[in-house]
Amino acid sequence: MIGPSSSAAELIAHLQTLRSEENVAAMARFGIVTSGALGISNPDVKAVARRAKKDPLRARELWQSDIREARLLALYTTEPKRLTTEEARHWANDFNSWEIVDCAADLFVEAGLDELIREFAADEREFVRRTAFAMIAGAAFHRKNDPDAANLAWLPLIEAHSCDPRNFVRKAVNWALRNIGKRNRACHAPALALAKSLAESPDKTARWIGKDAVRELAGEKLLERLK
Repeated sequence: MIGPSSSAAELIAHLQTLRSEENVAAMARFGIVTSGALGISNPDVKAVARRAKKDPLRARELWQSDIREARLLALYTTEPKRLTTEEARHWANDFNSWEIVDCAADLFVEAGLDELIREFAADEREFVRRTAFAMIAGAAFHRKNDPDAANLAWLPLIEAHSCDPRNFVRKAVNWALRNIGKRNRACHAPALALAKSLAESPDKTARWIGKDAVRELAGEKLLERLK
């Protein structure tokens, strides 16, 4: 039985018993990098994490395994309050798949590592840059008590990287813009204004980001909710 006293090696051995080649093939269809993947769903990895409990030192060992699900388990079982910027940078160096990035971004937001957003956005590596905008999107959605000004301050960064055509970056930039606009009325108007501006851009990536964001931010359901 696995539990709080289980070692990284024991947890990895348990994950290996849950391997599904069929799920690995399905993951590939969703653009998930499957080298080192065992084909275990995120909910099932979370179930293992609940039994294993938090252990930052063990999480570092899990991360070093280079196994997709072990790295997810590392993210789920580390302690946000004890996560340092240096550790976050170290993990970011290994990012190679969007779902790992998005899970890590949620952790970094919970840990309050906002200082890394501009640093990650300036990084030319696709998945590190995605992390920056996934963090913006996550903070806009999860941290309800953040001041509006803190969220609106990211709009120039969104605009600055709106021409990056790489799939996982442009989708995250779009996601960040939409999430800021959906927070409340105060954030909605500036985000929609930027979306409309991008929709008229001569750059096709910026146009796509803008048009897609306008479609959601100008929707009647959202406008009704924000009243």
